[in-house]
Amino acid sequence: MTTAKTKKAQTNNANGDAVAAMQRAETFFKFPDPPEKTPDETATFDHLTATGNVRYLSIHLGNPGTTLVAGERFFALAPTRDMTGLRYPDLLVAFDVDPVAYKERNAYVISDQGKPPDFILEIASPSTGRIDTGAKRADYESLGVLEYWRFDETGRYHGTRLAGDRLQDDGSYEPISIGEIEDGVLEGYSAALNLNLRWEIGQLRWHDPETRQHIATFESERERADREWEARLREQARAEALEAELRQLRGQ
Repeated sequence: MTTAKTKKAQTNNANGDAVAAMQRAETFFKFPDPPEKTPDETATFDHLTATGNVRYLSIHLGNPGTTLVAGERFFALAPTRDMTGLRYPDLLVAFDVDPVAYKERNAYVISDQGKPPDFILEIASPSTGRIDTGAKRADYESLGVLEYWRFDETGRYHGTRLAGDRLQDDGSYEPISIGEIEDGVLEGYSAALNLNLRWEIGQLRWHDPETRQHIATFESERERADREWEARLREQARAEALEAELRQLRGQ
């Protein structure tokens, strides 16, 4: 039986929860959007968004509830209103994390997620080339990012077209081996993603080391579906031809 005293207690509890929620909203710091890119930084869009590279990678890695594939949002050790010196990677991948917390914070915050990202990639541009190979590398190393990759369409701004580093047990980066597997194709293996990254005639590619094929894209899946449909039509035509032949033999 609900008494007046019980109702009052329930009301007080509800009011207390509402006040706590309001206080949290007032104290919770949500990072602002990073500054807009300058015209000379459009290479990020060209190689990640326009090509569908981020979308295809996200689908390939799966587990969207615990796998974060994102970019161009701030990356910090802890919540801070001091925005100086913060980085906002072109592409960030982290496994076993909370994508909802990332969206709420509008940033990847190590203290929120409990771990650094597993993979970061920066795309070269005239204004960021030196920072990518210098200060950013040092920052990502100190923050414990497992792998840090650089892609440069021309090789002009990073000094090389494809490069990667992997964190060692002593907390320092060691370069990942990059090989020229054929003319116009450079490749390095990302243990973090279990994928081969390629610089392929100036384009960024993700290749599965087991199949040696590019990860699935909309175009490749459509081509596969078309091939399967054509194979079914051929099989159906053969079956119909065989049936017609049998009917003809039975009619003789």
